[in-house]
Amino acid sequence: MALAVVASRALAGLQAPEVAVEVHLANGLPQFTIVGLPDTEVKESRDRVRAAIINSGFEFPARRITVNLAPADLPKDSGRFDLPIAIGILAAAGQLQCPQLSDYEFAGELALSGQLRDIRGALAMACQTSQAGRMFFLPHNSAVEAALVLSGRVYAADSLLQVCGHLNGVQLCEPLLVNQNSISPVYPDLADVKGQLAARHALEIAAAGGHSLLLVGPPGTGKSMLASRLPGILPVMDDQQALETAAIQSLGSQGFHTALWRQRPYRAPHHTASAVALVGGGVRSKIICKCMMISENIWRYLLVETNNGQVRSQAFGPSCWHLAS
Repeated sequence: MALAVVASRALAGLQAPEVAVEVHLANGLPQFTIVGLPDTEVKESRDRVRAAIINSGFEFPARRITVNLAPADLPKDSGRFDLPIAIGILAAAGQLQCPQLSDYEFAGELALSGQLRDIRGALAMACQTSQAGRMFFLPHNSAVEAALVLSGRVYAADSLLQVCGHLNGVQLCEPLLVNQNSISPVYPDLADVKGQLAARHALEIAAAGGHSLLLVGPPGTGKSMLASRLPGILPVMDDQQALETAAIQSLGSQGFHTALWRQRPYRAPHHTASAVALVGGGVRSKIICKCMMISENIWRYLLVETNNGQVRSQAFGPSCWHLAS
């Protein structure tokens, strides 16, 4: 057939909306066009996909190729659309025979040799794919991350040829399984802190009641040491909390590592961080270290004292802050 539709995912904040990769082959002079609000990285996929298809032993169709990434008003970025575009071209050209193609979703960046490279946001996309009831093909390391979603079926592949072998029924891949019970979080131990009885008691109250905590004191008194041990006395995260936390981390440039599964994140911003860097970007952390060295301008962003003497945060939501000095 001259038309193929392949499912994939984009990233929009914490969401991973579905993207339909529509590939049409028409008569005319050879041309390769990608439409649907693609970013520069997506436009450059034309050369990567062409080389990957040829080096994987397939024939690249010398026809007028139009790839539409729908919906058209959703921005598309990164190289995660390389794999679904290549699958769509092969299916439209008749080199890929898979009647169940609509049951799969694909994401992955292609090397010129046809090998698959890891992408970011795999866990966030896997959560949405599982809810849609589809199977998900990903590069191997990204698939290990996405397999933490137990309700989904994730397949790991190292190359375009391996994905096509599975879809053609030549060499089937097995769904990837990850044993979550073998991963246990590691935190600094509060028992290592000697003395500081009042501060330790404040940590225990904050952890037990879910309160926000502000540690005040001169440098070297142990504020950062105490704050870094608060995640270790918090309750163990359930599956939903662990998935949400891991999905947020997978969206960052550093990605998510399976060794951090169920481990509560801890951030210690440097005291020279600007107000925009510390407050902006939708940060919702409730732990701030070394606040005594933060400038007064940043204090005004973070905390506002109300008429009844309580201190509330205008950057981190309406929760009340309890001072501990």
